[in-house]
Amino acid sequence: MSDLTKMSAAQLAKAIAGKEASAVEVTTAHLDRIAAVDDQVHAFLHVDREGALAAAAAVDRGEVTGPLAGVPIAVKDIVATKGVPTTAASKILEGWRPPYDATIVERLRAAGLPMLGKTNMDEFAMGSSTEYSAYGATKNPWDLGRIPGGSGGGSSASLAAYEAPLAIGTDTGGSIRQPGAVTGTVGAKPTYGGTSRYGLIAFSSSLDTPGPCARTVEDAALLHSVIAGHDWRDSTSIPKPVPDVVGAARLGATGDLSGVKLGIVKEFAGDGSEPGVLSAFHESLEALVKLGAEVVEVSCPHFQYALPAYYLIAPSEASSNLARFDGVRYGLRVGDDGNRSLEEVMSLTREAGFGPEVKRRIILGTYALSSGYYDAYYGQAQKVRTLITRDFESAFERVDVLVSPTTPFVAFPFGSRTSDPYQMYLADLFTIPTNLYGGPAISVPCGLSEGLPVGFQVMAPTMADDRMYRVAAALESAVGTFTPPAL
Repeated sequence: MSDLTKMSAAQLAKAIAGKEASAVEVTTAHLDRIAAVDDQVHAFLHVDREGALAAAAAVDRGEVTGPLAGVPIAVKDIVATKGVPTTAASKILEGWRPPYDATIVERLRAAGLPMLGKTNMDEFAMGSSTEYSAYGATKNPWDLGRIPGGSGGGSSASLAAYEAPLAIGTDTGGSIRQPGAVTGTVGAKPTYGGTSRYGLIAFSSSLDTPGPCARTVEDAALLHSVIAGHDWRDSTSIPKPVPDVVGAARLGATGDLSGVKLGIVKEFAGDGSEPGVLSAFHESLEALVKLGAEVVEVSCPHFQYALPAYYLIAPSEASSNLARFDGVRYGLRVGDDGNRSLEEVMSLTREAGFGPEVKRRIILGTYALSSGYYDAYYGQAQKVRTLITRDFESAFERVDVLVSPTTPFVAFPFGSRTSDPYQMYLADLFTIPTNLYGGPAISVPCGLSEGLPVGFQVMAPTMADDRMYRVAAALESAVGTFTPPAL
């Protein structure tokens, strides 16, 4: 493994700016690393060697500048990328090459980050293990027999395998943070509306949030500052300045949390968490207290209803959003032999193109929205969402941030939860409330349990993304980073 692939994004940016390494050398080192190990990890669905090297060469010529110029990045395959296959890990979009870039891709290009390729994921971001990809599961670099989290397991695995220094993920119910936790990497969900959804293949429009994935908190903050900001093409985009997340991360790295109040959610205490996860979490709390933080227990009584509310709201929105995949306008088309009706072609296409988890959620969401059930299910779930938001608002009157384990358990073996969807859904038990609220949250590695990474989650008020970065960086300064066994 090249020394260049071991460096953080901040270190690489400094080396490129100082002419100690060229952007082409850095990008080539990561492309070579992908070629060497991705047959084991399967983090990528598509590698764009030509495009990445061309972007790197433009940086070396001085045509593009910026704080991360020349630092390569992996992009989750749910983000539209012009001329590059974008499938959402689904057969129904196999071979589709978008004619446009998502806003965050435009910003990555403008900032000079060479895009290495598109990363694997659970189909349409529906899953917690990347086992539901139509193109095969991604493996966890810590243990190739275990899952890398989901839905963005490809992005997190590419970081843990040193195939990329940075990655883009999307978080609907924990799809950035949970993979970060189980791969020992950093994953941040910005405030909903703080990063543009334009060009994302929609799953649940009121929840989907693109965000940064990295190996260090500072790197995540640097990437956050590149992709965030108002976008007129996204009606939910917030027209406010981006918080100083980079400055907050660097302040936190000094190890001073004097005056910061951390709220422990009473309802999350020991709720189904493995003993090793709880042990690492409480040791991390002790470390933060030594840095000057104060710990306060808070009650968020409606958090216990977040999981069922989410699995009514998100599938309901998915049943609407995924209706566009009909075998008529683009993507897969099955049974169009001239002898079948349009309805038959649509039915055959969806039967062949959608995987089992996607079908399950579409059916669930369609039922929840159907006549006679809308008020009883979808309507009630939205009322619960309001109560969860009030829980957050009440808690933030007493504390600066809330903290919890990111996920109740470490990476589990392949196949151990696919037979019981509810057991799979429990992976997002601690992450879902933040999505329903719309605030920012980050997962940072905090220790090991049975040799596997444990994540520490920091949740902050809406548009207070800087707070979570400060606390996460302080914890990182106390416990360090974690490196998986060499591939």
